[in-house]
Amino acid sequence: MMKGMCGVHKLAWVLVLVGALNWGLVGFFQWNLVNVLLGNWPMVERVVYAVVGLAAVASLFCGACKKCPSCKPSAAA
Repeated sequence: MMKGMCGVHKLAWVLVLVGALNWGLVGFFQWNLVNVLLGNWPMVERVVYAVVGLAAVASLFCGACKKCPSCKPSAAA
């Protein structure tokens, strides 16, 4: 699935997946894995949430990437 993606998009994809899994755990079991792992460091926990949010924004704008073959405008267009 990640073949042909640049490093930024691979990282963004993984971070969005981690964020989605965490929200699934919160929704189904009321268990926040990020808080469990980083509860002693609330500032680091907040940074993790911010980075996951930025990864989601980067995923929205993947069409602006010129490195990924999947992001480049097609020659037929």
